[in-house]
Amino acid sequence: MRSVLAIEPDKRDKKQKETLANHYRTIDPATKPLVEAHAAARKATEEFDKSITRSSVMTELPKPRETRRHMRGAYLNTAEIVAPGTPASLHPFPTNQPLNRLGFARWLTDTNNPLTARVMMNRFWEQYFGHGIVETVEEFGKQGEPPSHPELLDWLATEFMRTGWDMKAMHKTIVLSATYRQSSKATPALLQRDPNNRLLARGPRVRLEAEMVRDQALAVSGLLSHKIGGPSVMPPQPDGLWMIVYNGEKWETSKGEDKYRRGLYTFWRRSNPHPVMTAFDAPSREFCVLRRSRSNTPLQALATLNDPAFVETAQAIARKVAALPDADAKKRAEHAFRLVLGRAPRSKEIERLVALYQRERANYQQNEKAADQMANSELGKPPAGLNNAELAAWTVVVNVLLNLDETITKG
Repeated sequence: MRSVLAIEPDKRDKKQKETLANHYRTIDPATKPLVEAHAAARKATEEFDKSITRSSVMTELPKPRETRRHMRGAYLNTAEIVAPGTPASLHPFPTNQPLNRLGFARWLTDTNNPLTARVMMNRFWEQYFGHGIVETVEEFGKQGEPPSHPELLDWLATEFMRTGWDMKAMHKTIVLSATYRQSSKATPALLQRDPNNRLLARGPRVRLEAEMVRDQALAVSGLLSHKIGGPSVMPPQPDGLWMIVYNGEKWETSKGEDKYRRGLYTFWRRSNPHPVMTAFDAPSREFCVLRRSRSNTPLQALATLNDPAFVETAQAIARKVAALPDADAKKRAEHAFRLVLGRAPRSKEIERLVALYQRERANYQQNEKAADQMANSELGKPPAGLNNAELAAWTVVVNVLLNLDETITKG
């Protein structure tokens, strides 16, 4: 130890520093249990790591496997040996790159390859406008649709590569463009000439995807959990849907924060998906789907009006509205409208909402049991000072607002 101390601190090597540190950890008897516990924990961690079975998926094999062409697809009827390669119809594989996954990745993102950037930008465009510049986002070949604006797609692709494949920059470019910021209103003449907005003469008007519809309601109500990651959760759904033969599994509604997780984390069973997901055209996940269909059916309205999750979000917003100090029905209706739709209401819209509120309040004042059910069935007892009939009436008003096409449509 004296020999280590004799060396200047900045000249000690790693082993000498560890020797010195270990000495000072063990010189005090009080620290000995801590050092032993730390050593035991490190040993247990190392043993656990060694016990994990590992499978190499990214390391190249020292000797590549022999691959042969299958005659008419029959795996027992093989022909000549084939080597890695790329389609001859596309740009040639660079001679200075290895014929492996690394070389293939560099070939895909080569500036001489227009396809990768064009496909990516077409998918970005489809997310914002509801349809791609090439309508068939899943098919860029001979069976696909030609681009509606080929020069625009070319520019987006080259700009994407010029910025170093900066996705955030391209998203910003699209949403700040004059095309995206147009009003989504359309005149009868324009609807007749271009019903699907392929000419981009107006802004996009697209219904939210299935996972986002409930997220939207949770967000405006303040209930949405912003937690990221973790296991799947089970949000509320009608009883009796999981009647699975020979299986004791049950749909147990998640508690606490997990109840309000984003739709992305909803537990998924392909044979019995969540009903709201199905109503709003979520795919079954039996195979990959690049382009979702969008329908408009009565089942969707039934879901947003009656699903427990939507009733709960309506109750949460109703409590905010009813708790406004020194506000009459008109101001409360305006506040609810702004919370849900994000814009100022027109006078006729306010009149209709106030009339609905007054009618429902009179109804619930005569039926205390129904008022308690509508106001508190999901969130439990309200804060002191709030009246059940008032809360129930505002819950109905908010439920109507959450069910509007404007609420679940990006436009």
